[in-house]
Amino acid sequence: MDASPDTNADQIAHWNGAGAGAWIEAQSTMDAMFAGLVPLLTETILAGFSGQVLDVGCGTGATSLAAARKLDGTGHCLGLDVSTPMVEMARARAAEVGLPASFVVGDAQIHPFEPDTFDHIVSRFGVMFFEDPVAAFANLRSGAKAGAALRFAAWRSPSENAFMTTATRAAKPYLPEQPAHDPDAPGQFAFADGDKVRRILTDAGWRDIEGRPIDVECRFPAADLDLFLTRLGPLGRYLGDMNEDTRAKVIETVRAAFEPFVHGDEIRYTAACWLVEARS
Repeated sequence: MDASPDTNADQIAHWNGAGAGAWIEAQSTMDAMFAGLVPLLTETILAGFSGQVLDVGCGTGATSLAAARKLDGTGHCLGLDVSTPMVEMARARAAEVGLPASFVVGDAQIHPFEPDTFDHIVSRFGVMFFEDPVAAFANLRSGAKAGAALRFAAWRSPSENAFMTTATRAAKPYLPEQPAHDPDAPGQFAFADGDKVRRILTDAGWRDIEGRPIDVECRFPAADLDLFLTRLGPLGRYLGDMNEDTRAKVIETVRAAFEPFVHGDEIRYTAACWLVEARS
């Protein structure tokens, strides 16, 4: 397939810069937040499985390591991500616990997969950022064995995910005017339309496609809320350009807007997602 050297360049730049630094700093917070998703993504990988698993957009490795824990001595999980810093962290985590997982830096849209390699392909929020999703899923299929299982989680609509939109709504008076949301642009909510996802996978040659809505309870320590607001959430990209007084005012305003999600010493919210499955 044709692909320019600049394919997904904006995403690659972000996840090798500020985006990577934030996720590495908050690795334990993010693992706690999305812990409920990992069993859903790996439940079809049976204990003692001896095959090959690919984790797309593996980040710091939580889903890859969960899959690797299910494998026997001949099974293996490969984690793929565009972020060099996060892949390095994932490698260190796997080495520390001695699991059959390895990690490579690469863009799943154009990565040269060995044909007929993978029995399972999984992803936790790692497939919504491709410039050409049909090309990306066709490329993933090229590395899958016949009948291989694809299973990934993607966010549903912004309106169903209040937690993820609270910060920018609360801080709106302090932020530059935002462009209108483009549902077809790469990004967190690019797969909000389940019918669109089905069309993408169909055009990429996948079959037996099923997508079901799931609502997953997410939680993390309340002490980490400021870390989420200032580093992980969408607000982080703007705070660095504000003067100290404005920055403090914005953080105070946004922190108050998150009060409905504070339950004692925990932050809790529901992630409205699609759990999508298909076969090669």
